[in-house]
Amino acid sequence: MARKSTKQKGKKSLFKRMAIVAGKVLLWFFIFSVIWVIAYRFINPPITFLMVQRNCERKAAEKPAKIKNEWVKFEDISDNMKRAAVSAEDQLFLKHMGFDIKAIEKAYESNLKKGKKKIKGGSTISQQTAKNVFLWPGRSYVRKVFEAYFTLLIEVLWSKERILEVYLNVIEMGDGIYGAEAASQKYYGHSCKKMSRSEAALLAACFPNPLRWNPNKATRYIKHRQYLIMRNMRRLGPLDF
Repeated sequence: MARKSTKQKGKKSLFKRMAIVAGKVLLWFFIFSVIWVIAYRFINPPITFLMVQRNCERKAAEKPAKIKNEWVKFEDISDNMKRAAVSAEDQLFLKHMGFDIKAIEKAYESNLKKGKKKIKGGSTISQQTAKNVFLWPGRSYVRKVFEAYFTLLIEVLWSKERILEVYLNVIEMGDGIYGAEAASQKYYGHSCKKMSRSEAALLAACFPNPLRWNPNKATRYIKHRQYLIMRNMRRLGPLDF
């Protein structure tokens, strides 16, 4: 009996120590993540995990490193680009707290029908920003949990203007091209501040697959997406932040 009692006490002590360690890890992660998110409210992210991954892929293919990215302030981004992004990716951006439940449900139902070959996303601009800035690329349930956590953090600690500003400055828009300014210079030869409605809509039409779709080589499918985005832009009207 004494031995059993000693073993039980030993197990309880082990579980207690493990619980304490786990609690400390969670606490430090929470503190670190909050500080990280608050810092990026004022400091522009210098690089993302996707940029690092893409350059690792380029190195593996024996290609030189390539990151074209020029940060522009929110007010210096064309209103057409802002409205095109919201119209294309997240029309309820100004109304939700990071998640569009209906879009997620539709994406889930669509994925069940299509299977794993054609996975449709239901991510909002906030979710995409959280993923691009704080997390690694790819699809997994673990990353989705972290994505939801960081999405809530930026919704609480950032403004909608800041979320959209960061999104439009770090999103992948071509091979080694990140952000609206670098994309506008590459595809249109001028600053994103001067981007027209049709140019912004065409660029936004390529957001889902920037490595395959090119605004300067738009297919009929891309032009149709551009038309739909321009129609949504007219319906959306001005963005009242």
